[in-house]
Amino acid sequence: MSENGQVTIVDEDRLCYLVKSESRGAVGLRTISKALLKEFVDYMKQYPEVPANEVRFKISGQSDIDKYEYGYGATISVMAKMILQRETIIHTGNEKVKNYNTNLPLQQIYYGAPGTGKSHIIHEMTSGESVIRTTFHPDSDYSTFVGCYKPTTKEEPRYTSYGEKAIAIKNEKGEVLTEDRIVYEFVDQAFLQAYVGAWKAYAEAGEEGTPTKQFLVIEEINRGNCAQIFGDLFQLLDRNAEGFSDYPIQADNDMRKHLKKAFDGLAIAQAEAINALYKGRNVAQEVMDGKILLLPNNLYIWATMNTSDQSLFPIDSAFKRRWDWQYMPICKGRDAKGEELQWAICAGDKRYDWWSFLEKINEQIGATTNSEDKKLGYFFCKPFEGCISAETFVGKVVFYLWNDVFKDYGFDNTIFNDDEGGTLSFDKFYTTNANGKVVVCEDKVVKFLENLGVEEVIKEIDYEREEEEDSSEKESTELKQFRYKYWSDLLDFIAKTPYENILNTQHRKPSERKYYDFYLGVSHCNLSIDYDRNIPNVGFWIGNQDIYDKIEFRKAEIEQICGPLKWISMNKAHKIRKEISIVGKSQEEQFKLYVDELVKMHGFFVKYIK
Repeated sequence: MSENGQVTIVDEDRLCYLVKSESRGAVGLRTISKALLKEFVDYMKQYPEVPANEVRFKISGQSDIDKYEYGYGATISVMAKMILQRETIIHTGNEKVKNYNTNLPLQQIYYGAPGTGKSHIIHEMTSGESVIRTTFHPDSDYSTFVGCYKPTTKEEPRYTSYGEKAIAIKNEKGEVLTEDRIVYEFVDQAFLQAYVGAWKAYAEAGEEGTPTKQFLVIEEINRGNCAQIFGDLFQLLDRNAEGFSDYPIQADNDMRKHLKKAFDGLAIAQAEAINALYKGRNVAQEVMDGKILLLPNNLYIWATMNTSDQSLFPIDSAFKRRWDWQYMPICKGRDAKGEELQWAICAGDKRYDWWSFLEKINEQIGATTNSEDKKLGYFFCKPFEGCISAETFVGKVVFYLWNDVFKDYGFDNTIFNDDEGGTLSFDKFYTTNANGKVVVCEDKVVKFLENLGVEEVIKEIDYEREEEEDSSEKESTELKQFRYKYWSDLLDFIAKTPYENILNTQHRKPSERKYYDFYLGVSHCNLSIDYDRNIPNVGFWIGNQDIYDKIEFRKAEIEQICGPLKWISMNKAHKIRKEISIVGKSQEEQFKLYVDELVKMHGFFVKYIK
């Protein structure tokens, strides 16, 4: 409400305000465009004393908005002054509430195709803040989002019996023995945890301080029934100009007891200023007593939504208009420094540009489905050291395309053609090896990518090395073929050991181009076998500085188990290696040495990293 009582903002949606205006005894409801109001505000910042009709005349024709469509110049002028006053200090009677405008939406949903970085951007924007995170799913309901009574265990003294003659049991030292007993207590869930945290921050801020922000992040908000999950909390999402809930709601008896206990001993120093927003009603004390629920202006509720999952639980328009919506477009990924990522799909001896694939496949998805919903974002799947393996590509990308995108439209497009003249069905991407293990047919991956016309990455991206370029390119074809067979034999040897799952031989296969280093990939790091100046080494490639530091901190302990190691730190990747002597040993003895040492190293990998 304006200071003179002439204008009251009754309601709003994304585009307009509903305003009650009183003038010369007449009262009416009017719809005011937010875009038009913003033009008034921008002009009156420079010329605060200009009459309303003159403002309307001056800004007429500056944009496509019709300045005479509404004809409510005086009302808009009053509203503009209300906003300009709030941008400095919000006046509420004789008290003042500090402006908490941080230019961050209080309620916002990031939406877009899967893999566009919705969760990532929220993570980055809330870094260093207090965050409570939850995920909606079809079984989510009010109790799992807000809280309810649940059976929990509580440590209590042990008694000889129960009743008036009960005696606590003690041990020989005179200490009372205890036992865990099942009791029922109110257990708060994500919403109440964030709600309590926000009000505690207000209590800690004191009279002059600004309360710290509290974020409640809801992943996959449309995978749950929002109307059921929010229940009467829906009313709290209407926020006033100062960021507090317009309409407090009553807490039930169970929640009231829990909140009163949670806020015990706390006091809101800015209570009078907050109460003035509600015409003097002592809402601050009612909040502390647990009688009402009221969202403070330091509680931010942000959510993510995959557009491809919209059909799970439709979100009604009344719920939608209480949120700001931020679309996440499909674009090339960037690292923390803002540099473009150069991810590739690795299949056989070839590497295909990931972004080129996304452009090609998204064009096909759009043409087939006439929708943006099913397209893939850059972060749809994650690589290891910039390489998306054939196994990852088939297991995540191909599976999604075949089962969630094209299944309902058929596979008549030429991109699904097989070399045999048939259709490249999903089952053709898998086969079994000589040991009966299911493996990915990398030639089918190559066929699909070439059908799409995906660009091949000619120059192989590899770990940074301190050594000079290896002279192996000049080696004879016979030697290359010998080493290729050597690594192939090692694969067969590993497949017969109990360590096949640890030494994941499906991550990288040997080839004439890639015989020199042989990677046996694991998460975050690569267990590897390589030659350095014709000296066999086993060890790690590590592309993460934190992981390398964590392992190096345990250097003495690790070398007690593995013996002396070489610790080599570089700019983009780090090496931990051990030289292996194979002089006079048969090929099988050499392989056994490699496996034994790698398994030792894998042991401390699991212990100190995972």
